[in-house]
This record gives sequence, C-alpha cells and structure tokens, in this order.
Amino acid sequence: MAYILSVDTSTSICSVALHLDGKLIAHTETFLERSHSRNIAHMVDHILAISEITPQSLDAYAVSAGPGSYTGMRIGTSTVKGYCFALDKPLVSVSSLYSLAAKLEYKQPGLLYVPMIDARRMEVYTATFDSELREISNEEALVLDESSFQEQLSRGKVLFGGDGSSKFENICSNANALFASKAYPSAEFMGIKAFEKFSNQKFEDIAYFEPNYIKEFHTNSKIN
Repeated sequence: MAYILSVDTSTSICSVALHLDGKLIAHTETFLERSHSRNIAHMVDHILAISEITPQSLDAYAVSAGPGSYTGMRIGTSTVKGYCFALDKPLVSVSSLYSLAAKLEYKQPGLLYVPMIDARRMEVYTATFDSELREISNEEALVLDESSFQEQLSRGKVLFGGDGSSKFENICSNANALFASKAYPSAEFMGIKAFEKFSNQKFEDIAYFEPNYIKEFHTNSKIN
C-alpha cells in the first residue's frame, strides 16, 4: 500500500489530496487568489489530521508539474520539496493538464479531452487526451483561432475544459465541441498518475526538479 499526498497550485485554486494506491481518501481546496503561500501548510496538516495519517506514514509526495501560474507552481514545488527533504520521501510530479483532463473524463467519460489553462490574451496551455487519458498531443502554449483543433473535432465529440476554454467557446461553432470552462486542475485527480509513477519509481530529483513552465518566466507574471 502507498499513501501519497498530492498538491496542486498551478492555478488560482490551491488543492491538497491524500490517496491510497491511487484511490482518494480526502481532499480540500481553496478558491482565494494570492493565498497559496498562506494556506498550503494548513491544508496539508488538515488532510493528514482528518485522515489520521502522520507525515512519517506517507510513502511519497506528488506535486503539479504545471503548466500554469509561474508563482503558484514555484510555491507548490518549493513547499513539497521541503516536505520530501525533511522526511526523506520521494517526489513524483503530475501534469496539471493531465489532472484537468482526468476531471473532465470524470464528468463526461468516453470523449476526447482538451484541457486549457489560461496563458493570457488568446493563448492557452493545452494538450489532447483520449478517452483512456493517454496524451495524444504534446503540451504546448497555443494561440487560439477559429481553425484550432479541427483534426480533433473531425473525430467526434471533444470536451474542452479549464479557465482557458471560454476563449475558444467564443470563437468555435463546431457542433462537436463541448465546454466546461469552470473546471480546473485539482490534486483530487492526481492520484492514479502519481501512484503509477510511484510504482514505477519515476521519482524527481528533489534538488533539481523544476515545474514545466512551457513559456519563459517573466518577473511581472500574476502572483497567486
């Protein structure tokens, strides 16, 4: 059995979850912008307390690998690295686009899934996942226009989700396009992938791991 505590701070939502062998035990979320650094440690303590699990009993920590908010990801990564280092626990990472796709699949199974995280203006961080949550297009920063995702939409129903998907909803007229703009990445949906990586010992280097920013970091980015 493997207890893994997951943290996602890739958007304005901060979430923490505990899974046992990939199955959800408990999770909590906050929806307050610019509050990650104040809340994350309290959220971790709360999840462990209600689950009656000590930090020493955890088998690993998982952190969102991004893409998403630069500052949010740095807060989550540095916090989880600190836990791993202090407790000598392994670190695994899970794409925020994967966890968002997993949430979309939970809502409406059997489709293609295109998670979208806002990247300013008409740009989004995105990838495409099939009905088994296998990534079938690489993660990228994409500037949207009316012709985006024509190949995916030609194959059938596609669920676009995340805070960036409303941009595409405003310019897409394809009947195969479905939208869930209020969905967001969450630690709740990191469990299966985190356990898979743990089982295969696909651990990150605690000292050198950095989130997947996709785009170059700019110091004037929005702070969460």
